[in-house]
Amino acid sequence: MDFDLAREIMVDSQIRPNDVTDPRIISAFLRTPREVFVPNSRKGVAYSELEIETSPGRALWIARDTAKLIKMAEIKASDVVLVIGAGAGYEAALISHLADTVIALDETAQLVESMSLRFSAVGVDRAAPVEGPLAKGLPEQAPFDVIYVAGMVETLPEAWAEQLREGGRMAVVLADAGGMGRGKVFTKAGSSVSAREGFDCCPPRFTAFDRKPTFSF
Repeated sequence: MDFDLAREIMVDSQIRPNDVTDPRIISAFLRTPREVFVPNSRKGVAYSELEIETSPGRALWIARDTAKLIKMAEIKASDVVLVIGAGAGYEAALISHLADTVIALDETAQLVESMSLRFSAVGVDRAAPVEGPLAKGLPEQAPFDVIYVAGMVETLPEAWAEQLREGGRMAVVLADAGGMGRGKVFTKAGSSVSAREGFDCCPPRFTAFDRKPTFSF
C-alpha cells in the first residue's frame, strides 16, 4: 500500500473540506505517518474515515475531528503543550510539528514505552512521553500554554485548568447528557476560564471522566 498517497488523499478529502486549511496544520498531517500509530492489523485502513482502537480505552479519532480541535487550540511555535491520554502518541506527534515542546501523558509504563519507540521511529524529537494519572495532569511541569485532551469527556478535572498558563488554552471535546460531543476551547484569564464553542462530533470517550450517576426515588 502507498501510505504517502493515502496520507495525501486523507488530507484532501477529510481535512481541507472541513475548513482546516492552515498550511502548518496541513503540513503536520502530511509529515506524520498515521500507519505507525495503529495496530499492524489496522494499517490497511489507517487513512480511512474511521476511528481506530490503538489499545484498551485509547483510539485514533477520524482525521477531521483531530484537525478541527487542533485548529481551535491555535498552537504557536513557542508553545509548551500537554497531551492528556496520549495513547499511541499520534496527536502528540502531530502537535510536535506545531509547538516548541509536547509532553504526552498516559497512565501505564507500557503505553509510554511504546510511544517512545514510535517517536524514535518517525524522528519526532519534540515530544516526551510521561507516565502519570490523567486526572492529575502534570503539576510538576506546569504551567502549559495548551492542554489537548485526546478523548471525549463528560467532566473536566479542576487540575487541568489550574495547570494552564495565563492566556493558556485547553482544547477538549465535551459530551452532553445525551452522549453527543462538542469541541471547545477554554482560555484562562486570571482565576477564571472562558469557553469558546466549536464543532459537533462524537469521538471515542475517556469513560473515567463520565458523570457520576444520580438516583431519585
